[in-house]
Amino acid sequence: MTHQTHAYHMVNPSPWPLTGALSVLLMTSGLIMWFHFNSTTLLMLGLTTNMLTMYQWWQDMVLESTFQGHHIPTFQKGLRYGTIIFIISKVLFFTGFFWALYHSSLAPTAELGGCWPPTGIHTLNPLEVPLLNTSVLLASGVSITWAHHSLMEGNHNHMLQTLFVTIALDVYFTLLQASEYYKAPFTISDGVYGSTFFMATGFHGLHVIIGSTFLIVCFFCQLKFHFTSNHQFGFEAAAWYYYFVDMVWLFLYVSIYWWGS
Repeated sequence: MTHQTHAYHMVNPSPWPLTGALSVLLMTSGLIMWFHFNSTTLLMLGLTTNMLTMYQWWQDMVLESTFQGHHIPTFQKGLRYGTIIFIISKVLFFTGFFWALYHSSLAPTAELGGCWPPTGIHTLNPLEVPLLNTSVLLASGVSITWAHHSLMEGNHNHMLQTLFVTIALDVYFTLLQASEYYKAPFTISDGVYGSTFFMATGFHGLHVIIGSTFLIVCFFCQLKFHFTSNHQFGFEAAAWYYYFVDMVWLFLYVSIYWWGS
C-alpha cells in the first residue's frame, strides 16, 4: 500500500456481492416453492450457491487481511464502525417483533378472549427447555469471553478449546430449539401468539446459526494461526455479534416464555 496517498484499502472488483444477492433470491423463492408446492430443488440450489459464495468471499477477506496486510489500523476502525451499525440494524429488526408482541399482549382484544395468552393456547413451560436453553446460551457467552482473553494472552491451544466449547453449545441450543418446535402444542398459524412466537424465536435461532457459522470460520482460521493479540478483529466482530444474540434471547425468554405464558 506504499504507492497510495491514503490509508484505506480500495477493494478489487468482486463477483461475490452479486452471487450472494442471487443466492438469497434463490433461497427465498425456494422457500415459497417449498411451502406451496413441496419442492425443495430451488431451495437447495440457493443454499448451495450461498455457501459457496460465503466460502469464496471469506477466503478473499482472509487473503486481504492476513496475507496481503490491507487491514491496517485505520481500515480496522472503519470495520468496527460498520460492525456496530450492522448490530444496531439487527436491534431495530428485533424491535419490530417485540413491538408486535407487546402491542397484542398488553391490551388483548375480544378476539383473543381479552387475555394473554389467547384463549385456547397452551404455552410452553418456561422452567423446562426454555430455561435450559437460557443456561446454555449464557454458558456459551462465558466460554467465548474466555476464548477472547486466551487469544489476547497468546494462549493458542486454550483459545481453540474454549471456542470449540462455544460452538458445541451453539449446536446444542439449536437442537433443543428444534425439538421444542417439534413438540410445541401450537403452530405459527394459531393467531397472533403463534405468529409472534415463531417469528421472534425462529429469527433468533437463525441468528444463532449465523453466529455459529462466524465462530466456525474463526476456529479454522485460528487453527492456522491467523489471529494474534494485535490482529484479531474478525474474531472480535463475531464475538460482538454473539453477545447481541445472547442479549436478544434474554429479552425473548422474559417476554415470551416467562411473562407471556
